[in-house]
Parts: sequence; C-alpha cells; structure tokens
Amino acid sequence: MSARPDRPTRAQDHRPTAADGLLVVDKPAGMTSHDVVARVRRLAATRKVGHAGTLDPMATGVLVLGIGRGTRLLTYLVGSDKDYDATIRLGQTTTTDDAEGELVAAAGAAELEEERLRRAVSALTGPISQVPSAVSAIKVDGKRAYARVRAGEEVELAARDVVVSRFDVLDVRRASASDGTPVVDLDVSVTCSSGTYVRALARDLGAALGAGGHLTALRRARVGAYGIEAATPLDVLEAEPTDRPIAVLPLADAARAMFAPRELSEAETRALSYGQRLDAVAAAGGPVAAFSPSGELVALLENRGGRAVPLLVFAPA
Repeated sequence: MSARPDRPTRAQDHRPTAADGLLVVDKPAGMTSHDVVARVRRLAATRKVGHAGTLDPMATGVLVLGIGRGTRLLTYLVGSDKDYDATIRLGQTTTTDDAEGELVAAAGAAELEEERLRRAVSALTGPISQVPSAVSAIKVDGKRAYARVRAGEEVELAARDVVVSRFDVLDVRRASASDGTPVVDLDVSVTCSSGTYVRALARDLGAALGAGGHLTALRRARVGAYGIEAATPLDVLEAEPTDRPIAVLPLADAARAMFAPRELSEAETRALSYGQRLDAVAAAGGPVAAFSPSGELVALLENRGGRAVPLLVFAPA
C-alpha cells in the first residue's frame, strides 16, 4: 500500500509538521527550485509544498513557498511583479544567455559608448515584446524548453508582451574576460512583470549594441509583497531544532500582505464557510481576503454580478 501523498517519509517522522502558510526562502546558488522544495518538504514534514516561480540554479534570492493550504495562495503570487539585482556582461554571447552556457561569440565591447548604452537600456524599459530564452522552463508540447535544448533539439519560443518598469544601471566596469576579450560588466536593478526573463534582457541589450551579452549573476530581491528582508537562508532553516516545527508565515498574515482585506461578521463568516455569496464591496481590483471576527482567513472573494463570490474557501463548515 502506498503512503498518502501528504504523509511525511520515515526520516521525517520525528519532526512536527509545519503549520499552513508561506515560507520565504533565500535560495542559494547551485540548487534548482525543485531541490529547495524537496528540502523544505523534509523540514516541514509534509509533501504539500510548492513554489511561486522558478529560479535558475545560478540565481539566488527570494523563493516563496506554500506549505499545506498555503499552496492555494501561490497562484496569486506567480503573477506578481518582481525585483532583481543582476550583472550583465557585454561583449560575449553564450548558448544559455547566462554564465552557465558555452561561449559562442566574443565580439568584445571595447568601443562601447555610455550614451549608446543608455539609449539601448531605455529601449528595453516599459512595455516590450520579449522572446524568452530557449533554455527557459516554458513548456513546448508538454515538455520544458530547457529539456528539449539539452536533448539537442532546436527550440524557438514565441515572443510575449512583458513590462520592465525599471531598468537601472548602477555601475559600469570595463574588464578583460579570461580569453582576453574586452568586456563591459553592468550591475543593474530591474523591476518587471511576471514572465520577464532577465537573461533575455541581457541577451537583447547585447544584441542591440552589436556586442552580445549574457547574465553573470542574478539575485531576486522581491516577489510581490515579499522582499529579501523576509527571506530565510536554507541553511538556517536546516539548522533549526528538529523537536519543533519550522516557522512559517500564517495564512492570515500572508493573505493580509497580498490582498485588500474584508472584515466579516459572524453571520457572514458562517455563510462563506458554506460557499454562499455575500454583498459585493468596493475593492481596488483583484481578489479580496475575507477574515472572521477572530482574524482567521475564511476565503478569497471576487466581485461578480453585484455579489462577492468565493474563489477559495479556507475555513469550510
């Protein structure tokens, strides 16, 4: 007989199961997002763990995880805007648009003028059409694009509309690569919509300047309401005592950070627990988090047809 999917493995049995909620992890370099999920499943003593947006193995920073019923909130975080700090190297092109790929061209950037750089960065700011990197996690006919590339397939992804609301160049450094190619390294800070690939920005900036470009460092500083200051390094989590559950952000606190709140009466709380509709209330777009008089997250609501309709019910009757 197979174990229930949410039952901890035998090695986890000694650790108490974590409460439902969100966990913001500062992902280390060299691990996939799935690797982090696997570690946290052990630490949280539950299989019910998911993440809100993949980070490449090279990247570090904010990875928001849902624990238990907290996984139901991840859908609304995936589409949130994000902040990144990155280093772009101009003068070299790689197969993956980042430092983990093979070098395929080294045009150099010795003649790069900062005024040209400023104009090229400006052209990649605001609403743009971007072709994702071929080694992205986007699925093509049910298979991840990066898996197809690793299998030797040619992958062409369709352009998508994204918004780069901030693309600031913080520092410009001229250097020589290990092969002697003159390069320019840019430290940048980016705020962008969901679905934007920073390494594609590096690629497109290099292409616009005729020098080629790729990403050499990437750190995600924010996902929606959750910044790096709220993130806990994975090794700190793993050093926690095993006789108590790891601390997570409770469902109610997580929802208050993400959505406009609606405070319910006892009668409204009972009605929602049965999935009934309530009178609509003015909201600043998007779902509203409904809370019981005791502060418990009851449901996420959406105004529809003059009524407040439950999208998710967290406290069923």
